Amino acid sequence: MFQVHRKGTVVLAALLAFGSSKARADEPSGGVVIDVSGQKAGKYPIATPVAPEGDSIAKEIAQIEAFDFSVAGVFKVLDPTSFLADLKSEGLGIEPQKWKDVGAYGVTKYKVSGDSIEFKLFEVAKGNTAVLSKTYSRKGELRSAVHRWCNEVYTYYTKEPGFFGSKIAFTAKGKGSSAIYAMDFDGNGAYSVSRNSSTNILAAWSPSGGQIAYTSFMRSNPDLYVAPAGGGRPKRISAQRGMNTGASWSPDGSKLAVTLSKDGNPEIYIINATDGAIVKRLTQDKAIDTSPAWSPDGSTIAFVSDRNGGPQIFVVPASGGAAKQVSFNGNYNTTPTWSPKQGKKIIAYTTRDGSTYDIVALDIDTKVMTRITQNEGQNEEPSFSPNGRAIAFARTGQGIFIANADGTGKAVKIYSGSATGIDWGPAPKE
Repeated sequence: MFQVHRKGTVVLAALLAFGSSKARADEPSGGVVIDVSGQKAGKYPIATPVAPEGDSIAKEIAQIEAFDFSVAGVFKVLDPTSFLADLKSEGLGIEPQKWKDVGAYGVTKYKVSGDSIEFKLFEVAKGNTAVLSKTYSRKGELRSAVHRWCNEVYTYYTKEPGFFGSKIAFTAKGKGSSAIYAMDFDGNGAYSVSRNSSTNILAAWSPSGGQIAYTSFMRSNPDLYVAPAGGGRPKRISAQRGMNTGASWSPDGSKLAVTLSKDGNPEIYIINATDGAIVKRLTQDKAIDTSPAWSPDGSTIAFVSDRNGGPQIFVVPASGGAAKQVSFNGNYNTTPTWSPKQGKKIIAYTTRDGSTYDIVALDIDTKVMTRITQNEGQNEEPSFSPNGRAIAFARTGQGIFIANADGTGKAVKIYSGSATGIDWGPAPKE
């Protein structure tokens, strides 16, 4: 029997490859500069110099830019120690040849004036005329303004929305208890969503980002609650006898796929998101069925079952029907999560090689599997970024990491501490 855990089941995660980026910065005539059609190629070299003022605010802005672009999956952030340009004399412009000489294709500049920040983006091949300019107020949160700018830059190059400014929910383990936490995707501003001294697990963001569903033992039984994403009084919506775990929201936010064991065996059900009323039972098998994950188009639910031996990933129509096994690498695969990429059917999950847990991603149509982690500790419970370009996951004993969803690059730690049950929230609202 396998251990019931994140979104219904246990450890290990996997991710699949999407396209890295194909740089075409030598085409100065305009258009999309980065091709994200799916082919692995070199990443786009971008420079994020610190403004000439060099004070703490200037440094923080440059650090946020560099981090965002480094985890975007399509950029190569250049080392500031290599820069040749005289930043003070350049001001909000650039001397193109100086940046060409260090290999930059793009350069970001900014200036802080009173309560505002003016940003500019240059394509070196197009000279000293900014291709993108934005000004943001500093009256709000500084980090939020910089994330908005980075999303603009990302969208300019890729014609896709960015994920900077989104949030991640997770379970933080304590002594004798655990709490649901949420934080900015880069690890800043962590706060407790659940506010009790019991065991709370398996957080799941609503599509709007306004609510988080989770399972809590605050009334002894593992019941399902929905709470405001900012924290606040939770509402118990499913209190069936036994398990009420592993919630996954439907794309329209009206329903939840959950694991219920009210009849003795864990099975996959669909319930109303407002009152927990059962809409449909999707599985009926003597084996354990758990860890449901709703596909972005609403048509399919992935789940974990040991009906064919060890735990494997299955899919079933959300309207009901026969279940189909889709994972076949080894005898232990759990914690499925869908990529939000339109036109793709990609599931990332936890897989076990011998005694090691890793993250992989599987394209259900092509059967191509991409390894996200290897020889980097015990990795589990993946969750895609809102645009599908990155994956967050837990590494046992170390914390939460973000990796490129195409399997390239090195994972970046964003949170230190004992964490499980990772769930990446929706794209930030502008």
